[in-house]
Amino acid sequence: MAHTRELTRFEVPLGRQQIDHAEGGMSLLRIRIREGKRFTIFDIDPGTAREWAGAMQDWAATQDMAAG
Repeated sequence: MAHTRELTRFEVPLGRQQIDHAEGGMSLLRIRIREGKRFTIFDIDPGTAREWAGAMQDWAATQDMAAG
């Protein structure tokens, strides 16, 4: 059985949860994106989280340069 706990909440709306499997399995990051009444849920591993975070940081840096 998996146990979830909320790590943080954003008003964009994006919520994050960590999922720890009781059987000693891998911890995953659950990302829930709400669009109206519909939710899209991603459970991602640490490597994917790092890759995704890097892509977001790269994009944000280009936006900072474009604005300044």
